[in-house]
Amino acid sequence: MFKEFKAFAMRGNVLDLAIGVIIGASFGKVVTSLVQDIIMPPLGLILGKMDFSNLFVSLSGTPFENLKEAQDAGAATLNYGLFINAIVNFLIVSFAIFLLVKQVNKLKKKEEVLVATKACPYCLSQVPLKASKCAYCTSSLT
Repeated sequence: MFKEFKAFAMRGNVLDLAIGVIIGASFGKVVTSLVQDIIMPPLGLILGKMDFSNLFVSLSGTPFENLKEAQDAGAATLNYGLFINAIVNFLIVSFAIFLLVKQVNKLKKKEEVLVATKACPYCLSQVPLKASKCAYCTSSLT
């Protein structure tokens, strides 16, 4: 059973997935920092010195100066500013993935054009696309 698990774990797909998860987690941290530290401060400044991470509604009815103060008091809050940050974060990650998939699809199309052979339907040997007879079994190809 251990040998089967080792064979499964060492297959290319599992290793590729593990590497993708690790790189994705790192990419997520970079994007989160980009949103919180680079994009949202100027956006908040443009919108009148607004800190999106401090936008919340206190459900207890007690007014608080900031989110940290409300959380320290144990008040129930709706943190819609953090939700806005998460949406911006998601949009950036989604756009980056879109660009990546678009580039991969372009590369795949180029690889498909490079195919220069086809399988003979009789002997299953690879023959050039323009061949009218199979070089291996001499069958006529349509």
